[in-house]
Amino acid sequence: MRGLIGNLTRGLQTKSSVLTELPGLRRLIGYPESKSGVAVTVDRALQVSVVFACLRVIANGVAQVPLKVFRESEGGSKPAKDHPLYEVLYRRPNPWQSSFQFRTTLVFHRGLAGNFYAFKNVVGGDIKELIPIEPDRVSVKQNRDFSLTYLVAGIDGTQREFPASAIWHVRGPSWNSWLGLDAVKYAREAIGLSIAAEASQASMHKNGLQTSGLFSVDETLDEDQYQQLRTWIDQNLAAQVGSDSRYGTLLLDRKASFTKMAMSGVDAQHLETRRMQIEEICRGFGVFPQMIGHAGDQAPTFASAEQFFNAHAVHTLAPWYEDLQQSIDVDLIDPDDDVFAKFVPNGLMMASAKDQSEYFAKALGSGGVMGWMTQNEVRSKLDLNPLDGGDKLPEQTNLKLPTTPPAEDPANG
Repeated sequence: MRGLIGNLTRGLQTKSSVLTELPGLRRLIGYPESKSGVAVTVDRALQVSVVFACLRVIANGVAQVPLKVFRESEGGSKPAKDHPLYEVLYRRPNPWQSSFQFRTTLVFHRGLAGNFYAFKNVVGGDIKELIPIEPDRVSVKQNRDFSLTYLVAGIDGTQREFPASAIWHVRGPSWNSWLGLDAVKYAREAIGLSIAAEASQASMHKNGLQTSGLFSVDETLDEDQYQQLRTWIDQNLAAQVGSDSRYGTLLLDRKASFTKMAMSGVDAQHLETRRMQIEEICRGFGVFPQMIGHAGDQAPTFASAEQFFNAHAVHTLAPWYEDLQQSIDVDLIDPDDDVFAKFVPNGLMMASAKDQSEYFAKALGSGGVMGWMTQNEVRSKLDLNPLDGGDKLPEQTNLKLPTTPPAEDPANG
């Protein structure tokens, strides 16, 4: 941490707090209300179970796969355990987080706010720590020469200006190419409707699923009498017909009567609306509904569930892997280094181990097929160390090839 303090205080420009310039202020005030009447903020979005579930599914897929630094060699790539960044990415990015926890934070920030920021604590020319920064504490500015400057708000309210070389910035899909699109902003209608539907249904259950009704009396009420009745209803109705005593008796005087209103078809379709919102939000995050436990109208069989998982790995997780690998190579690794970052998702694909074994067996020339991979190429795919003499294609001993030309047909002689 001493290196971090030195970097924070050395040659940096201190400015007064300008919180109104920070996009993170939206975490508290949100965007303009959605059409459902709900102001969607980051905190409120995370309280929607399907939003949290989508981010957690992606985060688990990204965090549980080993992330290592490899070095190219004659026998294939090998883990570069001697590289300073190896331990930072693989096990300990900072003193209080494991690599799993760090990558989980990365996915939640980038997935919901569109951007992930981490301060590079450089000591002696090597990155020793990666310090995550909440997106709502960072404001990015593009300069006239197209370079980027990062304004980071500290705990004391002041802002410090950092060059792009000091910040690891992982951005999501971007329109202007230098700032990720905010998912809370662009998905606020779907998230807002989900919040509104959940709040509406929760209110119905709070009232014992009782619909509203109409009080009527024989006499005309003046303004004071109306206010007295209104106050009495507010103070006593919940106690008499609340969810804990909804089967009790309502006591009225002065020939007053209560007419219960019937539940409308729209009220009865709350469950269908919430089911649709699950699929809509999953679509926005690029997550198959089955991966968060939502089977929809049809429960998948074991065979189809396996296909769902493979599709999730290919279409949801693989783009995250490639994005982060390229971001690390560009922003964290010196261009002159002969190393690169790589996720090793083989353990994640154990469900298709049989298919993998059959594929690699044929790649090595089994079953009468001409082999097209060496042993070391296969071992590299499995994150295994190369073998001596494993760089040659296997000899094809079981191919049924003709050794002599076929005899001529006497009938054609």
